[in-house]
Amino acid sequence: MTVRVTKLPNGLTVASDRMEQVETVSVGVWVQVGTRYEAAEVNGVSHILEHMAFKGTKRRSARAIAEEIEAVGGHLNAYTGREGTTYFAKVMKEDIGLALDIIADILQNSVFDPEELRREREVVLQEIGQARDTPDDIIFDHFQETAFPDQPLGRPVLGTEKTVTAMKREALLAHMARHYHAESMILSAAGKLDHDWLVEQAKTLFQGLARGTAPAPVPARYSGGEFRGDNDLEQVHLVLGFPGLPLGHRDWFALAALSMVLGGGMSSRLFQEVREKRGLVYSIYSFHAGFADSGLFGVYAGTGEKSLRELTPLVFEQVAGMAESVAPEELARAKAQLRADVLMSLESTHARAEQIARQLTIYGRILPPEELTAEIEKVDNAALARCAAHVLKGPLTVATMGPAKKLESYEKLVARLGSS
Repeated sequence: MTVRVTKLPNGLTVASDRMEQVETVSVGVWVQVGTRYEAAEVNGVSHILEHMAFKGTKRRSARAIAEEIEAVGGHLNAYTGREGTTYFAKVMKEDIGLALDIIADILQNSVFDPEELRREREVVLQEIGQARDTPDDIIFDHFQETAFPDQPLGRPVLGTEKTVTAMKREALLAHMARHYHAESMILSAAGKLDHDWLVEQAKTLFQGLARGTAPAPVPARYSGGEFRGDNDLEQVHLVLGFPGLPLGHRDWFALAALSMVLGGGMSSRLFQEVREKRGLVYSIYSFHAGFADSGLFGVYAGTGEKSLRELTPLVFEQVAGMAESVAPEELARAKAQLRADVLMSLESTHARAEQIARQLTIYGRILPPEELTAEIEKVDNAALARCAAHVLKGPLTVATMGPAKKLESYEKLVARLGSS
């Protein structure tokens, strides 16, 4: 990696990774604000703001934004998460100037036309409806809300019908003024580009960014609990969750390895025991998600109603025993998967640009691949045991959608975990 990082006088961080073997560039701005920074009455404002950034600026109409980037064969997109919002483009190396200009324009000169906002509210309402029609997707919103109840980290990224319908232009402007500061942004690029040129362009194009420090989010409080949706579905969608680890924790890679052993692929314990040997599910996997000050660890399973009684004890048995007797070949396989994830990501310009921004946000520096792989190699059974103990201390989070009447009560599930 040939990563260079420069901090501009206005506080904007500019980072780049030159990749000689490619002819393209991925460039974007990672803004450190997402759903967990929102007040309840404007839940979804980060996501709508991301949509509206493409709906016209003082210099460009929405159509002009789309036509300019596509005229050079480029791609322009954005996404919103619980802790960040990203605006990015991928273009041929000679068109990076255009990509930078468009991103700078939409972040500093968007007009948020009221008529465009009215139309975009309808688009987001359709997006919410589509998500609700996808139970293996929306179940995770219910799971997140149950794990972090009555707090911003538990609210849906898309918002709700009520908050989206009521969203005003003034709310977007206030949110941007409060959080879209140069100090809260990282301009990151990867591909065939020159860092010094990127810095000089950024000084000019992003000089209008506001200065100041964005307020910190409400601290996360993992609580656990239960959600049971009575949706009329053919399948039961089940998520069992536990406390995880925050981003940057010393045992982060150990928890990732533990998740791989438990349910990270077709060779994992859950897949082999539950699907291959017994045919109780079509889909089953474990996961872990980190936030700045908290995390989640869990298992998802999609199963038929008649298989639920047999499935649950098996899952709890595997979860309770996930750090016991991890064979050397199991741990080696998990480490190999994690190493591959790290090294394969280096082949993608977008993945590298995103990785740079994430590492600067989490660690305040860039971690070279050899350091990441060395951390993965350090994972041993003692680290797995530490992670398992942290996860299993609970409390338990349970979320279901579909015909789950045969699922035991929350109290019985908690007792089963303790006795497994």
